[in-house]
Amino acid sequence: QVHLVESGGGLVQAGGSLRLSCSASGRSFSRSAMGWFRQAPGKEREFVAAINWRGARTFYADSLKGRFTITRDNARNTGFLQMNSLKPEDTAVYYCAVGSFDKYEYWGQGTQVTVSS
Repeated sequence: QVHLVESGGGLVQAGGSLRLSCSASGRSFSRSAMGWFRQAPGKEREFVAAINWRGARTFYADSLKGRFTITRDNARNTGFLQMNSLKPEDTAVYYCAVGSFDKYEYWGQGTQVTVSS
């Protein structure tokens, strides 16, 4: 069992940066892949980024490459999403998830990111 809590969201102007954190409890975090997803109002949830258990492999949505960076610190049971050059279209609730790349079993409750123009 893994319990996830996201933090770091908020209101930022276009062009600004935010760093989201995903704090995990449970032993399996360090052996699991972690992903970030987002859902904007009226839209389906979409993939943002993922990282394998060791942090050696990362994957990004094509549209976000170069602006977002996913990392993790297994010693602290925490994952991160660094978001730079934010745009109004990045406004969404951001969720972290843990499991395998094929199936994420555990999800956080999300953190709101709002980018003003």
